[in-house]
Amino acid sequence: MNHHRTLLARAALVAFAIVAANPARSAETDTATDGTTNNAATASPANSNTLDVEVNAKRLDEARNGLLPETGSSIYRITQSDIQSMPQGANTPLNQVLLQAPGVANDSYGQLHVRGDHADLQYRINGIMIPEPISGFGQSLDTRIIDQVNLLTGALPAEYGYRTAGIVDIRTKSGDFGNGGSVDVYGGSHQTLQTSADVYGSKGDFSYFISGSLGENNLGIEAPTASPNPIHDHTRQGNAFGYMSYIINPLTRVSVMFGTAANQFEIPNTPGLTPNFMLAGTPTFNSANLNETQSELNNFAVVALQGTNGGALDYQVALFTRYTRTQFNPDPVGDLIFNGVASQDFHSDTANGLQADTTYRINEHHTLRAGVLFQQEHANFWDNVSVFPADADGNQTSDVPYTLSDSSSKTGYLYSAYVQDEWKITDRLTLNYGLRYDGLDEYVQASQLSPRIGAIFKLTPTTSFHAGYARYFTPPSFELVSNSTISRYSGTTNQSEVMQNDPVQPERDDYFDLGVTQQLGSDLTLGLDAYYKKAHNLLDLGQFGTALIYTPFNYQYGRVYGVEFTANYKHDNVSAYLNLAFSRAQGKNVDSAQFNFGADELAFISNHWVFLDHDQRITASFGGAYNWHRTTFTMDGTVGSGLRNGFANTGKLPLYAQFNLAVIQHFNLPMIGKVDGRFVVENAFGRTYELRDGSGIGVFAPQYGPYRAFYAGLTKYF
Repeated sequence: MNHHRTLLARAALVAFAIVAANPARSAETDTATDGTTNNAATASPANSNTLDVEVNAKRLDEARNGLLPETGSSIYRITQSDIQSMPQGANTPLNQVLLQAPGVANDSYGQLHVRGDHADLQYRINGIMIPEPISGFGQSLDTRIIDQVNLLTGALPAEYGYRTAGIVDIRTKSGDFGNGGSVDVYGGSHQTLQTSADVYGSKGDFSYFISGSLGENNLGIEAPTASPNPIHDHTRQGNAFGYMSYIINPLTRVSVMFGTAANQFEIPNTPGLTPNFMLAGTPTFNSANLNETQSELNNFAVVALQGTNGGALDYQVALFTRYTRTQFNPDPVGDLIFNGVASQDFHSDTANGLQADTTYRINEHHTLRAGVLFQQEHANFWDNVSVFPADADGNQTSDVPYTLSDSSSKTGYLYSAYVQDEWKITDRLTLNYGLRYDGLDEYVQASQLSPRIGAIFKLTPTTSFHAGYARYFTPPSFELVSNSTISRYSGTTNQSEVMQNDPVQPERDDYFDLGVTQQLGSDLTLGLDAYYKKAHNLLDLGQFGTALIYTPFNYQYGRVYGVEFTANYKHDNVSAYLNLAFSRAQGKNVDSAQFNFGADELAFISNHWVFLDHDQRITASFGGAYNWHRTTFTMDGTVGSGLRNGFANTGKLPLYAQFNLAVIQHFNLPMIGKVDGRFVVENAFGRTYELRDGSGIGVFAPQYGPYRAFYAGLTKYF
């Protein structure tokens, strides 16, 4: 706890000491609304040296972007102006930003499901893959660092591996094109208070962007009841991010990135629960007084050398490191009385690695790309588990508990290489084909050579088709797999009905994608995309205990398919978007980590195709903004047909909908300068809905969506 408070204090100092650049909103372009600050738009070079630096920075940015192909995949772009026009603006959590892309379904604890997958998202910052943190409640990246974020899905080029349901490609703000910043204060319902700040700028060949925030509220996690005032749900969250670059010469620069996120959560309580076990010396216990907590920390740092020869060759070589940890602290009395087990769980993981990507333009028709990735991880696990003695049927035989302790560690390796050719056959047709090799040496050893092919065909200047096939190899999340011995719980209230625990295997897929994009005039763009995935050892995650630390497992067979529609409109001071997706995700026969399941459920799944717990048949997202003089009216929302529940996910929760509204006022005041005021209504129609009801595969507790809430914020620009 003291360590966590120290980290939050550091984040507070960062947030207090710096000021920030402001995002803006549009559907597909980066047009700043009145009163906002756009880095590129505010550049005011003082002399020719400054202009030279900006030209060099732009050249290097274009070279870096050229390392990331998109041929054959589906891509949805969200700019900082899009984010600014969302009701909460830069205070929108990153997962909610991504919810505005097609095929992204919402879940509790900030989880996202893209095209029927659980997690399986890869985050890249300025082209560099950031190793994933241990899953938890909090977001590890802050929205306010984003200049543009692209979500790539479908049949991806050979450059992308490991996490392939979606590539979250973030281009951060920088100080290459000007100096400035802002300070933001935001708060309201549920005793919400958040302060944040950024600063950006440059001096000679050196540029920087630094951001930090600190906040707290009483709705840290989705509540397990329909009450608008959850019990024991306080959270404190802090984060900081920095990006610095130095242009060594007009064709080369070195950059450094670092980030930290430190979060503390209370686990909300459900009052009125009936005790299930007897504890000596404690005849009664009110479930409203439970005191479970979870702390999370995620740190990362990157050093990259990036350059170009000004013509045929571009490259980027990066060294990265990441440390992540999660600790769950139970209520040592209440958890025993209600669950028969009180488990203090600690997971940590350190990852270090190298990523290198190159692009070589052979001629006007062929662009060759190749690269390698190597990553070493070291994970540590320990737990202290208090349990009661029990008979073979799990019935408590004594009211005096005892504690079992366990610890383990493991070092694992990931390695990959790829090569691909982007072949511009004609002005209308481009083909990207390549091979990727992936290997892992962790709890299992496995590898795969994966062909990839994608094509874009421009039928007319306003109509384009894309199609692709990809063979995927997805390792289980190393930081979540533990080799804990389940037999040590035999004869206790924590014993498993099933004792089988086959190792978790990597998922292997055949993925097909086909889509069309149609532009109608200069204002409206429509898109339609269909996909199909056939999986072997399909990976899924489940929460099989009180700690929010997910456990991976495999279905021997899997199939996922769907269709997505998207529309984007922008004309003068009006912008709007609509996404509609149909998806179906199923698995059959659990063939790893079987001890997490009951025998009857395991037997049913072995003979039946079952829906994955995160399967949602229909998902929609929508939003729009209208600028009137210095006022912006904005809204967004999501609709879902409901996630799965019940025995073996045979049931479905009801349809839900949420609408968020906001009014943004842009001021330009004498002596003060540019200020934005924002008033937000979240879940404006006040509909109470349930994301989870506590049943289904790997679902531990109910979770309700957010209640109607009111927030206000002020942002001062410099």
